[in-house]
Amino acid sequence: MAGGSAGAGGAGAGGRPGPRLDGLFLRRFLRLQAVLFPGWPSPSALMFLTLLGVALLEQLVIYQVGVIPSRYYEVLGNKDFSGFKTLTAVALTLIVANSTLKSFDQFICNMMYVSWRKSLTEYLHSCYFQGQVYYSLHVLREDIDNPDQRISQDVERFCRQLSSMARKLIISPFTLAYYTYQCFHRFKHMQIRVNAEPAAFYRAGRVEHMRTDWRLQSLLQTQRELIGKELWLYIGINTFDYLGSILSYVIIAIPIFSGVYGDLSPTELSALVSKNAFVSIYLIGCFSQLIDLSSTVTDVAGYTHRIGELQETLLSLGRKKNNSYSEVKASWDLDGSHSGEDPVPRDTAFLLERMTLSVPSSGKLLIKDLSLRISQGNSVMIVGNTGTGKTSLLRVLGGLWESTQGSIKMLTCFGPRGVVFLPQRPFFTDGSLREQVIYPLKEIYPVSGSADDERIVRFLELAGLTDLLARAGGLDKHVDWNWYDILSPGEMQRLSFARLFYLQPKYAVLDEATSALTEEVEHELYRVCLQLGMTLISVGHRASLEKFHSWILKLHGEGRWELTQREKVKQLPVGEGC
Repeated sequence: MAGGSAGAGGAGAGGRPGPRLDGLFLRRFLRLQAVLFPGWPSPSALMFLTLLGVALLEQLVIYQVGVIPSRYYEVLGNKDFSGFKTLTAVALTLIVANSTLKSFDQFICNMMYVSWRKSLTEYLHSCYFQGQVYYSLHVLREDIDNPDQRISQDVERFCRQLSSMARKLIISPFTLAYYTYQCFHRFKHMQIRVNAEPAAFYRAGRVEHMRTDWRLQSLLQTQRELIGKELWLYIGINTFDYLGSILSYVIIAIPIFSGVYGDLSPTELSALVSKNAFVSIYLIGCFSQLIDLSSTVTDVAGYTHRIGELQETLLSLGRKKNNSYSEVKASWDLDGSHSGEDPVPRDTAFLLERMTLSVPSSGKLLIKDLSLRISQGNSVMIVGNTGTGKTSLLRVLGGLWESTQGSIKMLTCFGPRGVVFLPQRPFFTDGSLREQVIYPLKEIYPVSGSADDERIVRFLELAGLTDLLARAGGLDKHVDWNWYDILSPGEMQRLSFARLFYLQPKYAVLDEATSALTEEVEHELYRVCLQLGMTLISVGHRASLEKFHSWILKLHGEGRWELTQREKVKQLPVGEGC
């Protein structure tokens, strides 16, 4: 092993201009349109064409409804009772047709909004959960604020405003009143944002991608049901809105046909004035509507820039991840299977050669010229004062950070047959107790009473969580609580160890994973890890942990480090009870 000196690096950030209707806006807007309208015949394209047809038909009906008053002047002026009855019937028919068309164009716009939101959110999800992009975005990048808000709120508002604009540009005036904010969907993104590092250590991107998309589908299904129910409400409201346009003529017809105004002559001039008044008022209304769109266009420009900027960053980070750190040929398959040949050499997990590490954001030197081989049966404990780079070294081992110099080779896979990280902050997803224990493997539910059930119960007992099984109502009962609110810090760490026991990897990387537990409990959990055949790479402060490790790597800061060997820890056989 060796010691040495360092390298540095730094980054800065600049100001950000406000949203503008410029070339950048146009490019970002067109890129987003390519996501909303992926091709022909996509659902969005079909709905847009349907909306166009309904809008054109609606304009024809609106015109006929608009000239009804002038025709009333004629029949009333001529005291034509038969013509009055016919005209009233025609008017009622046109009003019902118009209100139905108006309701359907609103219905189509709302469905188009849901379709757009689904397409754009799922697209951003796919970019967000690619590799460890979500980790880099939240931890290593400072120029993109609130990615969770952009994916949940900004996308929702962008699609809503865009559907509102589409209707206003194509059809008659109507203000979009419906606005939905679903806090639970955003909460899922907040969960990833707050726990980006532990989720990345678990290689949980694919699982959280599926779970987040599931929450989106649940939200969108609720919106579809609401839109369907609103259709009939809109028909009723619009029908009564237009009934007001003929009600005054129906009322005045009573005295006219009863002979009160028997001495009046037909008034063709009044009919013509009425007809022209409608055309003028309607044109004024259309121009007013276009002027009113200016505020909506400003909102759309702002959302376009925020979402477009996020899209560009996600694609850039995705390409960078694909071209830089490779997650060994055998990555963590979520079903627990391992494809490919066994890694070589088979007894080594990590090989560091003259590795120098600095903080990515500030360039502060942490470790210089570290050479280290972590092999099976040689557990390593990493110690040092706060800020010397203990957790940062684990980030490099996990592929979340890149070294400044030197090389780092990972010679085994992530997952049950290779390496499992237990982050400093325990990470729990939503779902049943079984899902917490097997995470991030797929939710495969064995038959009740199977060997897998017995293993999980046994590991919960070994972690000291027997009572949690009763509190959760069994392994498979879906709970609606937040596990972070239900569990104490010590219980969170115990449950993380139960998960580790279940996954039973060859190597366990533990980042102060027992800081909230007593030394007695800590001793028992570490003993079980060794009994299950794990080689440990631990970060800790308690001297009592040293007896579970063969090597002690002490970090002094400013690039300095010291590696000492202890008596080799005996690798205990796996006990029958485990």
